[in-house]
Amino acid sequence: MSESNTGRIKGSSISRVMEIIEAVALAKAALSPADLAFMLDIPKPSIHRLLQQIQADGYLQTNMRGLVVPTARLHKIAMGVIYASRYKALRQSILRRLSSELDETCGIAMPDGIDMVYYDRVQSDWPLQLHLPEGAHVPMWCTASGKLYLSTFSKSRRQQILQNLALKRLSKNTITSAEQLELELLKIRSTEIGIDNEEFVEGMVACAVPIKDASGRLMACLYAHAPTVRKSLADLLRFQPNLQQAAAELSSLVEEPLGEE
Repeated sequence: MSESNTGRIKGSSISRVMEIIEAVALAKAALSPADLAFMLDIPKPSIHRLLQQIQADGYLQTNMRGLVVPTARLHKIAMGVIYASRYKALRQSILRRLSSELDETCGIAMPDGIDMVYYDRVQSDWPLQLHLPEGAHVPMWCTASGKLYLSTFSKSRRQQILQNLALKRLSKNTITSAEQLELELLKIRSTEIGIDNEEFVEGMVACAVPIKDASGRLMACLYAHAPTVRKSLADLLRFQPNLQQAAAELSSLVEEPLGEE
């Protein structure tokens, strides 16, 4: 086989691998190997062979229903791409302005399994602070950003998640009933603003708005929190327009072409 033919075959395989990863990452619901074969016009024997290699490399995995889903490794890559270092200065400037407007701590949280991860944050200048550093994992069912993320799932998927979550009480206001939490999530779904009324930490309130991609899907949450000795939840919610404006600016960073400076 000539070198040119080998290169063409290798390039085709790489292209197909990337097409499979892209299709799985963008799908609204988990796909089967047959779905992928049909969507991408790849013969079934080839799709199974390629999927075996991709799974062996740790980018995709098969769930209990035999459907193909992203792995933690692919999720980590996605977070790195979305918030690449080239955007750090712009991102920090938006967060610093927002923190100054609210006079409270704000930041970005991203979903990771059943947790939310604090990806970036700017502390307020007040001496009284809740220390939750970048990289901290917080539960999904009792935080503003986590509840906002949960609200974006379909009803059937939300119910599956809630039925399997151990809704542990972390403060006096933590919602530990799946039925009550579902009602709360329906309200959040309609308003697109997550709230934490001393549900995660007593004496702390928080709210969050979505940071969306170009197709309108939530990819991260922009949150703000404050101790109740300084602001009530109602006080914090008055800054919803500020949060939404900052979230739109953060979304635009991702939509900007990579080659543009």
